[in-house]
Amino acid sequence: MNKPLAVGLVEDQLLFREGMKAILNSWPDIEVVFEAGDGERIVEHLRDANPLPDVLLLDLSLPPVGDKAMTGMEITRLLRVAFPEMKILILSMYHDENFIARLIENGAHGYLVKDSSPKEVRDAIVTVHATGSYINALTLKAIQRSMNRKSRLVQSALPIPLSGREKEVLGLICQQLTSEEISEKLFLSVKTVNGHRNNLLQKTAARNTAGLVLFAIKNGLVEV
Repeated sequence: MNKPLAVGLVEDQLLFREGMKAILNSWPDIEVVFEAGDGERIVEHLRDANPLPDVLLLDLSLPPVGDKAMTGMEITRLLRVAFPEMKILILSMYHDENFIARLIENGAHGYLVKDSSPKEVRDAIVTVHATGSYINALTLKAIQRSMNRKSRLVQSALPIPLSGREKEVLGLICQQLTSEEISEKLFLSVKTVNGHRNNLLQKTAARNTAGLVLFAIKNGLVEV
């Protein structure tokens, strides 16, 4: 049997946190290994965690710690530096289009509203762990509308050149395919696919796979 995915939960509402924990632990392939009610000393607490979560569910609207804001946005920035391999899924009460793009630009790997079904939460955790991002159709549209509001100009060319193969790989990344699935589809080795993925990250200056999706949306490479 495969080892369960280690999941962390940072949420200030105790009742919601306990409910989420019960749901997550009900699945044999997921185990909650870390929880916190606020962002105070979050990096220190995670460094003491054994094991470190593979995926962290992080509430966007956490309370401040003293005079210091410790929202999901602030914590995402801290965790991206301290634990670059850990995947961060933002939890929010609202489908806030203004925040989604900013969160992904700052290193979040996906965004879920709190009224999502348990099935979607599980799918999001599994997908973000396997592919490096979880961006569903609603989030794609929200990001696109946010980008359109920022700039009404249609770009005639990409800001950086991408090869035809890189565009193919980027398109499949946007479909949430893993490197193994992309390799099968394009008849390439996994090593070659990962090479294209790394080249894309360098060329686009994206922080992670979710950032690549954001780049594709900004530049009209994804049809929503």
